[in-house]
Amino acid sequence: MDHLWSPWRYRYITGGAPAGGCVFCLKGEPGNDQENLVLARGRFNYALLNLFPYTNGHLLIAPYEHAANLEDLPPETAAELMAMTQDAVRALRALYNPEGINCGMNLGACAGAGIAGHLHMHVLPRWFGDVSFMTTVGETRVLPEDLPRTWERLRAAWRSV
Repeated sequence: MDHLWSPWRYRYITGGAPAGGCVFCLKGEPGNDQENLVLARGRFNYALLNLFPYTNGHLLIAPYEHAANLEDLPPETAAELMAMTQDAVRALRALYNPEGINCGMNLGACAGAGIAGHLHMHVLPRWFGDVSFMTTVGETRVLPEDLPRTWERLRAAWRSV
């Protein structure tokens, strides 16, 4: 029997909210962008890599404001969130040349939100065949690029869009 080790997933499996509050509020604070994998900052929102990606390049756009409901976002925050989503799509297309892109939000725990208290947009590149037997049968994802390298490459691509 083969074993694939992914010790970085242990934090996700065993953890809840990080000590000190909401992960998106904490990562949205200024400073430590590289450590927090923050790719870009706007006036009302910021983009960061997903710590537990489905594919390389899986990123999130989150408002600085702690809000669970889309309808509670001020109009300027919602508009910038969508503009940053467009920038994310441009950067992902330029860097990874995906065959498709998923964009979406899971609003509420029963809708699949892992962090239901702070809404965020998922943006991730997709390719035909990127869900193989490893994912469907083995419940394992194989990512060829580590997060620090993805951050470096995607941050550079974002700046060029």
